[in-house]
Amino acid sequence: MASREVSTMIKQGFISDPTLSLSFSPSRTTLSSRPYSPSSSPPPPPPPTESARPSHNNPTLFEMMSEEALRGSKTIEESRKKTQRRVAKFLTELKAYSFKNGGLGLSDVKLTVVSRDGYRVAMDVHRRVLSEKSRFFAEKLSQRREKGVSHTVEISECDDVEVYVETVVLMYCDDLKKRLIGENVTKVLALLKVSAAIMFDAGISSCLEYLEAVPWSEDEEEKVVSHLSQLELDGSMTEVLQRVSSEPSTSARSDGILLNLLSGVLQAKDDKARREMKTLFSRLLREDSFDDDNRFDVSKDTLYHLCHRCLSSLVLCLSEATAIDGSRRDRGVLMAEIAREADNLQWIVDILIEKRMANDFVKLWADQRELAELHSKIPTMYRHEISRITAQLCIAIGRGNILVGKESRFSLLATWLEALYDDFGWMRRASKSVDKKLVEDGLSHTILTLSMRQQQAILLKWFDRFLNKGDDCPNIQRAFEVWWRRAFIRQYTDAEDSSQLQITHTESTTPRCADNDLLKIKQDPLRIEAEEGDQLCK
Repeated sequence: MASREVSTMIKQGFISDPTLSLSFSPSRTTLSSRPYSPSSSPPPPPPPTESARPSHNNPTLFEMMSEEALRGSKTIEESRKKTQRRVAKFLTELKAYSFKNGGLGLSDVKLTVVSRDGYRVAMDVHRRVLSEKSRFFAEKLSQRREKGVSHTVEISECDDVEVYVETVVLMYCDDLKKRLIGENVTKVLALLKVSAAIMFDAGISSCLEYLEAVPWSEDEEEKVVSHLSQLELDGSMTEVLQRVSSEPSTSARSDGILLNLLSGVLQAKDDKARREMKTLFSRLLREDSFDDDNRFDVSKDTLYHLCHRCLSSLVLCLSEATAIDGSRRDRGVLMAEIAREADNLQWIVDILIEKRMANDFVKLWADQRELAELHSKIPTMYRHEISRITAQLCIAIGRGNILVGKESRFSLLATWLEALYDDFGWMRRASKSVDKKLVEDGLSHTILTLSMRQQQAILLKWFDRFLNKGDDCPNIQRAFEVWWRRAFIRQYTDAEDSSQLQITHTESTTPRCADNDLLKIKQDPLRIEAEEGDQLCK
């Protein structure tokens, strides 16, 4: 081999550099060991110690791979030793039971259990016990009834030798239910599987009684249902599955249950409990949305029924707030009711958005002109929570989570944008959960989905308000920049036209219509229907 090739292999770690390290040849470790029993062989020699392995600062790739394999061997060996200790404990328990039942006499069956990897455990047991407790062994041993003859039975390719040995021990136990106390669900399911395989009826009954009595975690519940469905134990498992199985439910029955539960949350008197239940239901309904096979889900009719109920309550509360001077109600109580109803509606809207059912709510909210008029007549400190609903919808529209027509989007802003401007400062200061940038981005994206004429009318009015209000007004400069470029730089026309968009704006803070001398717009490509122009002028 050329010296250059050798040098390259040394650099890549396939050959040790003789000047830096000693040669090393890893030894193989035998993994198949046997427990202490009359038929088992002595344990294998221990693996090489740390001192026996080469130690240097620059191990080769082959040495690192060998170290990794050795660590894996150690892990397997430690697991095997733990299994051997537990099996030895069961064999000791088996001898104790055999000694206690002295009438059984000497063992006359040598039962050997062999795992898939060759691990063997041999037990001296009694034919009488096996035949009485297991219909499987009764059938196998019935063919040989000679007295005084020792039989040899071997069960090969077992999934878990330890569980098989413990199941045999259970055959000698007088009180199986007491014996299972303290075991975990996974262990009992494994015992149930083996008991079913060898038709050990007493073991099956005891395992099922245990499973019916103990609580399950969610992971354990899935295991129980899966194991029992695989074992097909007929009617004996019915009692166990009663806690997870229910009668087939109809859609109407499900809606009735959900309507009662959600209504209870909305009407809760304790604020802390109401918040906790809202969080719980939001999580549960979100989980349902990821399961396409789930038969239990909240219907659109149920959610919109709750929306109308919240809207009616808000109109009533705001009507009382406008006549607060002549009302006997406490101002703080009324303020709390408005905030609670607005929060309830925000929660339902969140669910609608999550369920992709919020398109109709955009139109419904845009049509709440009576509510918007009442909103403008009461102090900001009472009403700012209501404007968060508008912010919710703008964020969802900006993200593409709500798909509605241009008319509905413009109608939403025409009804509620001024209220959002007025309440923005209070929203930002009074609620830590309001993300200022998220609201501004959602509003910007929503505005930019409108026609150029609508964008212009909205953004010019925002421009004046922002100069006067500053941080108390949403900062939608990004939308203004995009509109500016669309209008003056990247003009899109269907036909070649050299005309330019010209805007002359006076000191007036209110944009006027095109037929007014204060705002003159000349742009042929940006045509708009007469109805839309009339709506903007109003």
